[in-house]
Amino acid sequence: MAVNQTESRVGALLRDWRHRRRLSQLDLALAADSSSRHISYMETGRAKPSRAMILRLCDALDVPLRERNTLLLAADYAPAYRESSLDDASLAAVRSALDIMLTAHEPYPAVVVDRLWNVVSGNSAMNLFMADIPEALMSPQPNVYRLVLHPDGLAARLANLTQVRELFLERLSRQVNATGDAALRTLYGEVAAYPPPPDFSDAPDDDAASPNPFEVPLRIRTPFGELRMFSTMATFGAPADVTLSELAIELFYPLDEFTAAALRGFAADQMSWNPLPTPPTASTAWSIGSIGAKNAGE
Repeated sequence: MAVNQTESRVGALLRDWRHRRRLSQLDLALAADSSSRHISYMETGRAKPSRAMILRLCDALDVPLRERNTLLLAADYAPAYRESSLDDASLAAVRSALDIMLTAHEPYPAVVVDRLWNVVSGNSAMNLFMADIPEALMSPQPNVYRLVLHPDGLAARLANLTQVRELFLERLSRQVNATGDAALRTLYGEVAAYPPPPDFSDAPDDDAASPNPFEVPLRIRTPFGELRMFSTMATFGAPADVTLSELAIELFYPLDEFTAAALRGFAADQMSWNPLPTPPTASTAWSIGSIGAKNAGE
C-alpha cells in the first residue's frame, strides 16, 4: 500500500507518543484492544487509523485533549474536543466553581493556572506573593514560573530558593517530557537560565530539626516574618473541553501556626493593600475569561 503524507504524519505522531510513554507496540496493542502488527502498519503509514482507533489509542496513551485534536487533524478528521473561552455561556458553571473555590480558600492563597502556568485568576490572599513584583513580570500575563524564579520576582524573597528552584525545574521537566509541549519546553529553557538574585543566600536549612511531611516547603520572607507553606493541585474531572482540561487550581496551606496566624492577619488588613485586579473584561491578564481565547490563538 502506498504511503501518503497524511498517513506518515499521523503515524509518526502515534509512534512519538508511544515512545514517550515507553510502551512497545505489543504493550500498546494490548491496551487498545488491537494487534502489534496493526500498530506497526499505522505507525509506518501502511494503514490509516480510523477516527475511533485514534481516539482509542489516545486513551491508551493518555494523550492530552489538545494533542488528541492534533492527531485527528493529522489524519484529516475533525477535532473531537471543543476549545472554549471561559467567557462562553457553556462554561458559566466553571467560572462560578472557580470563584467559589478561590474565595472559600481565603485567608490562604489560591491561584488558577493554564497549561503553560500562566495565571488566570487568584484570590485576595495572593497579594502577599505579588507585593512589589515588577510590572514587567505581571504583563501581558503573569506566569507562575517567571514570578517565582526570576531574580526580580519572588526568588529574592525565598528563604530556600535553591530547593524551590530544583523542585520547580524538575516538575516542569517532567511535564515537558510527558506532554511534548513545545511552548513548555521554551518556558523551561527560559526559566532554567535565570541567574540568582543579587546578594543571594539561602537561609539555614532547619527543616530537619522540625520535621514535616514535605521535603521542600515554600519559605517566603514577608513583612509578617518568614512564612512556610505547602501546596496541592486540583483539576476538573473528566473534562471534554480543551480549555477546561488544561486548568488547574493551586491551593496553598500553612505549614505551621505562625504562618496560619500571619495569613489571617493579612486577610484582616487587606484594606491597606491593593487587591488583585479583577476587571470584567476578557482581555485583562487576571480575568478568568481570557484564557480560552488566548490558547486558541497560540
